Amino acid sequence: MKPLSEFPLAARAAVRGVLCDIDDTLSTEGRITADAYGAMERLQHAGLLVIPVTGRPAGWCDHIARMWPVDGVVGENGAFYFRYDKASRKMRRHFVDDAATRAEHRARLVQIGAEILKAVPGAAIAADQQYRETDLAIDFCEDVPALPQSAIDEIVARMEKHGLTAKVSSIHVNGWIGAYDKFGMSKTLMRDAFGVDLDAARDAYVFIGDSPNDAPMFGYFPHAVGVANIFDFGKRIEHFPAYVTTSRCGAGFAEAADYLLLAR
Repeated sequence: MKPLSEFPLAARAAVRGVLCDIDDTLSTEGRITADAYGAMERLQHAGLLVIPVTGRPAGWCDHIARMWPVDGVVGENGAFYFRYDKASRKMRRHFVDDAATRAEHRARLVQIGAEILKAVPGAAIAADQQYRETDLAIDFCEDVPALPQSAIDEIVARMEKHGLTAKVSSIHVNGWIGAYDKFGMSKTLMRDAFGVDLDAARDAYVFIGDSPNDAPMFGYFPHAVGVANIFDFGKRIEHFPAYVTTSRCGAGFAEAADYLLLAR
């Protein structure tokens, strides 16, 4: 990973949008700081698209799409996108699975979650689970004392034993039924809502993230950026971003945003 100072001026000036993780990328110690929120607003006011891409639940994403300075949001690790149309005052929702399938999957995930809690002392169902449509989130450090890496690995193994796709964020292990991910739904949102073929235009978009479940986005976007706390994961990330900030979490996001805006 290179410092932001090596992100070429011409490439920064050509950027048309920013996609970003939320937890420990926009947030700092579990909160969105004024600095990070203001950075999103500055990007949007400058004419760039701003799209959070997160593992957080549908209930949160409805609020984010309505209330934050964003142009859409991908949630639950790619299970859906929400986009609020201010002109028509309607929320546009697109899910990978229909409502009946989601309900069937949730019932199965409840059983798997109960098994994991019995097998992994100290783990907990994430506090935001009741607002989720599609996945199971196991908390290993957000509202519980931080678990060791061996416990996190055990959670992943038990999810995968049941055929789930399992991804580790900075706070949760998320498991779901299906092969979708953040990357695929981001492409769908960009095509449906903005008429953008990301395969043809990936140089014009930046992804900012921090953790292993951001790896597909890091590998895809040539100008991906990691906030400095990405170093906390050592070598456990499959693909690293091209650039890294000097600051951690929300301050790192603001640093990257302002560096992009300096080129405009």
